[in-house]
Amino acid sequence: MENIINAINDIVWSNALIILCLGAGVYFSVITKFLQVRYLREMLHLLFNGQSSQKGISSFQAFTVAIAGRVGTGNIAGVATAIAMGGPGAVFWMWVIAFLGSASAFIEATLGQIYKQVKDGEYRGGPAYYIEKGLGIKWYAVVFAVATIMSMALFLPGVQSNSIASSVNNAFDIPVAITGGAVTLLLALIVFGGVKRIGKVAQVAVPFMAGAYILMTIVIIFMNLSEVPAMLSLIVSSAFDLEPAFAGVFGMAISWGVKRGIYSNEAGQGTAPHAAAAAEVSHPAKQGLVQAFSVYVDTLFVCTATAFMILFTGQYNVVNPEGGFIVENLPGVAFGPEYTQYAVNTHFPTLGSGFVAISLLFFAFTTIMAYYYIAETNLSYLNAKGSKWMLWGLRALILGSTFYGSIKTAESAWVLGDIGVGIMAWFNVVAIILLRKPAIRALKDYQAQRKAGLDPVFRPAEIGIKNAELWDKQAQEDKALQTV
Repeated sequence: MENIINAINDIVWSNALIILCLGAGVYFSVITKFLQVRYLREMLHLLFNGQSSQKGISSFQAFTVAIAGRVGTGNIAGVATAIAMGGPGAVFWMWVIAFLGSASAFIEATLGQIYKQVKDGEYRGGPAYYIEKGLGIKWYAVVFAVATIMSMALFLPGVQSNSIASSVNNAFDIPVAITGGAVTLLLALIVFGGVKRIGKVAQVAVPFMAGAYILMTIVIIFMNLSEVPAMLSLIVSSAFDLEPAFAGVFGMAISWGVKRGIYSNEAGQGTAPHAAAAAEVSHPAKQGLVQAFSVYVDTLFVCTATAFMILFTGQYNVVNPEGGFIVENLPGVAFGPEYTQYAVNTHFPTLGSGFVAISLLFFAFTTIMAYYYIAETNLSYLNAKGSKWMLWGLRALILGSTFYGSIKTAESAWVLGDIGVGIMAWFNVVAIILLRKPAIRALKDYQAQRKAGLDPVFRPAEIGIKNAELWDKQAQEDKALQTV
């Protein structure tokens, strides 16, 4: 079975997917004229403006739900894995996919808003919705929805719970089964509370967990400030095969940097549009810009901070593809959250392991919450949520996967997680490339209204976008009120 799983992973994560994700990021950056740079100030403005409603959550809540999905194990264990398999140069390629992926994130989040619907009294949207409404390919949308449910409820939760359990065991010597059981119980209390509860928990937990972790990394970076230029030089030179010590892993640096970058920031994967669609905004481009910024928070802030801590302290190994290690600073440690724990321990011996374990608990737990929300949204798309046994089956599946993942080996958990991410990315990146025109029209409409000094309001029929029924209905209601 393990050989079969590895073979599937090799097919899903072939060079074709890496080229597709990088190529899509370049293409979207060019056709949006690098909005990830031009609209940075606008992103921050939109992030903290906007209100929730009975049907939708606020832009900030949608941002935190998306960040909850993005900022997780990938930022701690994932960075360690990238360095272990691709050397320090992998960090550079994580930056590249984050910068380019920000444009991809804008496109997919804007599409999520354009084609959202109201189901069960709440806004729902995501790739399945925009594939059906935008492309008009129902079977493609159904396949994506089923693949997403399987990925979110079966393949991915184990990566998060495994990292929680292993880091807690390393820090406090608590058996992984006990930690896994406690996490599963807490998750059950959240998922039975519904989407609104997820949004409320995320808007408190995400800023707290990210803030505390980034504060710790800033302290350590300032303690090693003189070494920053050397670390940047090591990362960049290794990324371009200019560092003799890591010449043997040049190809792996690109592969693992892109793979772990996508795993971490999820740009193009198709997860963030679910949260983006739930926001109450007057124009889809607003939430698209907010979600584009969330990629920066995830990779350029959190992942970079983790990488610097690990590289400053030398608490890492680099695997030799031909066998053994190129660098082995931690004998007996493969890869995972332990790299980060040892790195913090170097400066704070009595605090490091416990602090990272608690941070990872927040990071990974809120990620699993986001997974459930995404899975439930796709169940709703399939009109299966109304069936109680299907909803209960989904909850049982994600809770079971969470517990089982906590007691599995880290390697098998990561391989399953990679398969889930890769399958979704294949379906979604192809879809957003085919659906680029509505997103670009929405961006141009937003720009025109902003230039005219207006607070942009979306009227899809006026700019030639079809099948955006919810927005068309709202436009008609607004027009009727103006007439009265």
